[in-house]
Amino acid sequence: MAGLYTGSHGRHAQHGTDEDDGVVQTHANATSKSKTCNICGDEIDLKENGEMFVACHVCGFPVCQPCYDYERAEGQQSCPQCHTRYKRHKGCRRVEGDEEDVEDEFEDDFQLKNPTHQTSEHNVIGDYSHHEIHINGGAIPSVAGSGKDFDGEKEAYTSEEWKERVEKWKTRQEKRGLVTKPEDGGNDQDDDDYFRVAEARQPLWRKVPIPSRLISPYRIVIVIRLVILCFFFHFRILTPAYDAFPLWLISVICEIWFGVSWILDQFPKWLPITRETYLDRLALRFEREGEPSKLLPVDFFVSSVDPLKEPPIITANTVLSILSVDYPVEKVSCYVSDDGASMLLFDALAETAEFARRWVPFCKKYSIEPRAPEFYFSEKIDYLKDKVQPTFVKDRRAMKREYEEFKVRINALVSKAQKKPEEGWVMQDGTPWPGNNTRDHPGMIQVYLGAEGALDIEGKELPRLVYVSREKRPGYQHHKKAGAMNALIRVSAVLTNAPFMLNLDCDHYVNNSKAVREAMCFLMDPQVGKKLCYVQFPQRFDGIDRHDRYANRNVVFFDINMKGLDGIQGPVYVGTGCVFNRQALYGYDPPASEKRAKMTCDCWPKWCCCCCGGPRKPKSKKKGLKALLGLGGLYSKKKKMMGKQYTRKASGPAFDLEEIEEGFEGYDDLEKSSLMSQKNFEKRFGMSPVFIASTLMEEGGRPEGSSPTALIKEAIHVISCGYEEKTEWGKELGWIYGSITEDILTGFKMHCRGWRSVYCTPKRAAFKGSAPINLSDRLHQVLRWALGSVEIFLSRHCPLWYGYGGKLKWLERLAYINTIVYPFTSIALVAYCTLPAVCLLTGKFIVPTLNNLASIWFIALFISIIATGVLELRWSGVSIEDWWRNEQFWVIGGVSAHLFAVFQGLLKVLAGVDTNFTVTSKTADDSEFGELYLFKWTTLLIPPTTLIIINIVGVVAGISGAINNGYGSWGPLFGKLFFAFWVIVHLYPFLKGLMGRQNRTPTIVVLWSILLASIFSLVWVRIDPFLPKQTGPILKQCGVDC
Repeated sequence: MAGLYTGSHGRHAQHGTDEDDGVVQTHANATSKSKTCNICGDEIDLKENGEMFVACHVCGFPVCQPCYDYERAEGQQSCPQCHTRYKRHKGCRRVEGDEEDVEDEFEDDFQLKNPTHQTSEHNVIGDYSHHEIHINGGAIPSVAGSGKDFDGEKEAYTSEEWKERVEKWKTRQEKRGLVTKPEDGGNDQDDDDYFRVAEARQPLWRKVPIPSRLISPYRIVIVIRLVILCFFFHFRILTPAYDAFPLWLISVICEIWFGVSWILDQFPKWLPITRETYLDRLALRFEREGEPSKLLPVDFFVSSVDPLKEPPIITANTVLSILSVDYPVEKVSCYVSDDGASMLLFDALAETAEFARRWVPFCKKYSIEPRAPEFYFSEKIDYLKDKVQPTFVKDRRAMKREYEEFKVRINALVSKAQKKPEEGWVMQDGTPWPGNNTRDHPGMIQVYLGAEGALDIEGKELPRLVYVSREKRPGYQHHKKAGAMNALIRVSAVLTNAPFMLNLDCDHYVNNSKAVREAMCFLMDPQVGKKLCYVQFPQRFDGIDRHDRYANRNVVFFDINMKGLDGIQGPVYVGTGCVFNRQALYGYDPPASEKRAKMTCDCWPKWCCCCCGGPRKPKSKKKGLKALLGLGGLYSKKKKMMGKQYTRKASGPAFDLEEIEEGFEGYDDLEKSSLMSQKNFEKRFGMSPVFIASTLMEEGGRPEGSSPTALIKEAIHVISCGYEEKTEWGKELGWIYGSITEDILTGFKMHCRGWRSVYCTPKRAAFKGSAPINLSDRLHQVLRWALGSVEIFLSRHCPLWYGYGGKLKWLERLAYINTIVYPFTSIALVAYCTLPAVCLLTGKFIVPTLNNLASIWFIALFISIIATGVLELRWSGVSIEDWWRNEQFWVIGGVSAHLFAVFQGLLKVLAGVDTNFTVTSKTADDSEFGELYLFKWTTLLIPPTTLIIINIVGVVAGISGAINNGYGSWGPLFGKLFFAFWVIVHLYPFLKGLMGRQNRTPTIVVLWSILLASIFSLVWVRIDPFLPKQTGPILKQCGVDC
């Protein structure tokens, strides 16, 4: 185990990377001579005449011949870029729709006079052994020719010679993958290899649209509901209730706001899709037997703040599940961010690393799922299912005993951490713990496992595990979780620099060991992978009661809204369970699509070329010098950066900026200034040449020849508290600052640049976490989310006015607008939930007497609302119970947490006043789901409690008045009662949460209910403010008998 590295407030030595000029030149030359297929990633072979194969002569989109043949035989038969139908090339199979006047050039494969044009079998085999990625080439070209030339050529051979020549041609076509192998030909091993290669050429994923029988009625009902809503508003606005005009006006304003909110929520769900991945094809393509794995590395990020509030055993389980994922160990690194600089977490990770030496090989030997020991051993399932090794039971018992011993050691650390000694914590070697002052400490890095660390008990390498605690000093803004994640980006770039990053909260473990492979099916796809900023997985939770009283699972959002966004530009980032493309977090634009080549001609003089396609610019020799040094790619990126368009097109070699400066001699002033402009990278990324060099490596990797000690020192430097000063970190790079919900803001910025995201929903949940099932904790969680939305609404990044010059799609913008305006719905919701009680107590109503036409619009609106919900459940597969719980908690959260978030956000942003609502804990049950019945009093409970009481009092008062006034008053009462019951039914889970278990109602709730109900009733009996006051003289009986 390596020692703990700490940093100071000063600047550390910078370490760069060196590149050999010869290597760069070779790479550039190789790139200029060959093209890569944009579908399968193979190099496009030359035709027999030496020319490059061009599938589409309209736009020139690079596609190899196997992909071209497969697309014509099994696909769309058109170019993926310009969608022009492919024309048949010579020697290719005819398909339906080909032009009849195209001659079959089968004889080109049987040249008599020029046999040197034929491709030898040796060359074909050599070409195909070189490639690692293939696309399906199952097209069967025709072997039958026609015409006199064919007959004449056949007559030039004897029958045996001709048969032998045809067999050689078939063999050559089979080697190229252009013809299927006959069933009775070859041995079984060759057939297996052939079909394995054919399978690897298939796509890694496919889009599964919702069936038309499910989605078409859903869209029709949405349109019908929109039309009905317009007629409903027309009726409500033009028929005011003059006897209760204030109530009518408030109700109409609220209903219009609800209608706008429904549009913002509904239309982004217009194009829902699901996706399906093929992990077997991923393995065949990138993990060929006998060759090193070609899967790209992944860096895992785990964030933690306070181990006393976030139990270390939970964080340890998350780390163990990461270390044992089904992925090449040399391509996995786990970084744990300790933003509280706690020695407890530091020691817990040391114990975790030691236990991982036994846990990881056990998981991989027996294919354990899930690979978090706490949740694996607590599962109530038949753990012997599908297990055939005789040693499994014995090993499982031994591992369970070792895990229990591991838990005891962790518990001992937690018990020790409860009482901090006066002199501060001391490490095992006797040195003081650098993080004794959590607000003033140096940066710390500890590497536990990895290439230089311990091996497992079987002597095999383990993934790298790194502890990171960024530097904190008084007077610096640290930006909470977003700042910690940006520090992890820089540390991981210096130490491992994997092209992809997966971030998890400390309480979210890997439930599916193949989750990373699921994401790689998208990110390593040669056609769309480079344009993806992240792959988002749905959040699933453990430990929630069966009825999910407070909609903790959030099923409607993850299984309906997110699938709808996946059909537009991609799902929003939800803060955890997300695999990022590192280049997207660096602020680059996605690679631009290859544009159609301009038509040029030599038939006109140069001075009129402006009419034929523009002037022809001669190639500069200076450009050749820059290409020789490998700086051409850097220079193009710099020009894009200066214009705030950070486009990443091609990878370039990494250089130390100081080394670049030393090579300036021999260039003129203009060229020197262009090269010197590379120093602007420091203004963007910070003063670290090693980190800047890593940002230019699209495929990741560390600089060659760099020592681990030098990289650790540079990593300490990039997590210093002053590193981000005068840079674009948190503004254009990494996690964006400005809101406590940094996840929404970060994803929004990437989508505005034109990146796409993907929603991956494997059959087995990829990640699982814990959710607060207690009412007060749940409301405070929702309060934090809503407060972040209000902060974004009041910032410059508000989707209402930000990014209109970018590439954000309109439906995606509507979804982002909905995520930041939904807290303001609470104001209308509180007013609307108060109206039923006021109507019942005053005898007034928000709607005048209904005629037949108005009744039709009311009934049609309710039917359309129900039909929309039912059809939405049909295509999404969400249960009606989950949908109803979501509707209930929308009202509960709206009248409590969202309302407080609006006022708290306004005070924080406009007045600079930061208010916090504290939670007071009481005793809870030790039984299962005991926390569900834990009562914690908080001010968030006051508004919904008041609404329930006044509506119950209103119902009692309304029924009492109808009984006293006779039969005629029952008719108008039904509408008011329905209105009040709508509020009470939606708030019923809240009332149940206040009551706790049966016969265990908290005393404070009883006192509040009695007090408020008594006061409200007495006031109402004494004063009725809605009755008109009598004017004029007061007439009294004089007592005289006239």
